[in-house]
Amino acid sequence: MSNTMEYKGYLGSVEFSEPDALLFGKVMGVRALISYEGESARALVEGFHAAVDEYLELCAAEGVEPERAYKGSFNVRISPELHKQAALTAMAQQMSLNSFVEHSIQEAVLARN
Repeated sequence: MSNTMEYKGYLGSVEFSEPDALLFGKVMGVRALISYEGESARALVEGFHAAVDEYLELCAAEGVEPERAYKGSFNVRISPELHKQAALTAMAQQMSLNSFVEHSIQEAVLARN
């Protein structure tokens, strides 16, 4: 079972409110608040799709580029010492720092799955 769903490159969360007996969620990884709800799994999926479609239509109508989550670029803040050690390790492996970080994240993600 997954607590996320994907549509048109956007990821949406799946949550449950017991007091309201309602499924709800929001699009993850974007600054805009794009939320949806439904009383069944099918209704939640339909709400998610409708919310993403409405967001994309609104952006098109306003001539604004829609936000995209997980573009492949992000900033990471680490200590200067760890930065130095990572750079030295990357150089020792004849890799760029970006390649070293990407490889390290890949290994961590694969080890988790």
